[in-house]
Amino acid sequence: MPINSFENYQMSWKPSIDKTKKPIYKVLAGQLERDILNGILLPGTKLPPQRELADYLDLNLSTISKSFKVCELKGLLSATIGSGTFVSYDALSNAYLLEDIKPSHLIEMGATLPDNASYEPLLLQLKNMLQEKDYEKWFGYGRPGESLWQKDAAVKLIQRGGFQTTVDHILFANGGQNAIAATLASLCQPGDRVGVDHHTYPGLKTVAAMLSIQLVPIKSENNEMSPTAFEYACKNDNIKGVYLIPDYHNPTASCLSVENRKMIAVLAKKYNQFIIEDATYHLHKEQPLPAVASYAPEQVIHIASLSKSIAPGLRLAYVAAPSRYKEPISKALYNLNISVSPLLAELTARTIVSNQFEILIERHREQAIRRNQVVNQYFADYTCLGADTGIFRWLLLPGKITGAEFETLAAQQGVQVYAAERFVVGNSCPERAVRIAVCAPKTIEELEQGLIILKGLLNNSI
Repeated sequence: MPINSFENYQMSWKPSIDKTKKPIYKVLAGQLERDILNGILLPGTKLPPQRELADYLDLNLSTISKSFKVCELKGLLSATIGSGTFVSYDALSNAYLLEDIKPSHLIEMGATLPDNASYEPLLLQLKNMLQEKDYEKWFGYGRPGESLWQKDAAVKLIQRGGFQTTVDHILFANGGQNAIAATLASLCQPGDRVGVDHHTYPGLKTVAAMLSIQLVPIKSENNEMSPTAFEYACKNDNIKGVYLIPDYHNPTASCLSVENRKMIAVLAKKYNQFIIEDATYHLHKEQPLPAVASYAPEQVIHIASLSKSIAPGLRLAYVAAPSRYKEPISKALYNLNISVSPLLAELTARTIVSNQFEILIERHREQAIRRNQVVNQYFADYTCLGADTGIFRWLLLPGKITGAEFETLAAQQGVQVYAAERFVVGNSCPERAVRIAVCAPKTIEELEQGLIILKGLLNNSI
């Protein structure tokens, strides 16, 4: 029997379970999950202390702990030492941003796509390849020993993004998210904890949930991950590593300062933390800052994805892995990929070695600047964070409207944007903001149509 009477006691959650079903911890976890998904327990709700809930249900404390752990590994709960356990703010958000089919009635300003008017160098390179006598070799399986010169191309691209590496550290992956998944799968076990910004890339969230890895939000200062908060997490939150997007952070469009890059690198070495450096947006800068990997090359897995800087359809990423991590990551990539496409690997390498990739990057940058100038005109009276060379912006909302509410209103008016709730991690409170992809609309005219609609919604929110 419970020790205390709870008849008139206020508890945020008073579950009723059938104790004849076994195991009880799974029954309780199932009830907790249903109550979250059905909206009985709202995001941000603090759950009763585990001992209190054990007394209320007349169960062992270990049973409560195991049931909470099941839901925590699913991303439904977030526990903070000294603060308690909360329903995650992102428990109900959809982290899969790219729809199976683009809704024809919506102006796309959600997915972070580069403009599609800059691909001519790729087309010309591909035509030349297919006219060669032995073109059929690019439609079979690729073998690592046949890609040495392609690794030289990878080194050149990574160097262009602010990190000096060598071919013996290079691995290939089928895109940035594939590389992230392989890295987490090889370096972490279920239940391990990895530090992230309190808003982060949704693809990381889906991979972590699939692998039962817990993401721990690390506080920011001036829209940058705080080195002090990172050190606190190293000491107190039992994290194993950290995930960073140093340039054009997704979704907040912020940039990690050189000073903070150095400090985080020093702390990673001090506490033996791995760093996954997502360099997806490094090449958008005309003069890239030094990569975090340049300050701690033995700690950092540097992932140079080509989807945003060159073309999404290439589905290729270069991974510069420290020697101690290279073998496990290589094995994970093999199990996930078997191999990357020889056609795409060859096409990309030729584009880089011939310096045509510089033309692609410059054309993308010119388009981004032109489009951001339009955004600045329409949102001059609002706070819209981000640089003119970036492909998305972080719009802070006026009044009391939430990001989720604004996303819904925008969709009803024919524009797709993504709310902060989709990016938030754990018990962090989402900003009242939305991410706006400025290069996703097919034309500047379509971009303007979307901006007119969004500005109207902003004016009505004041």
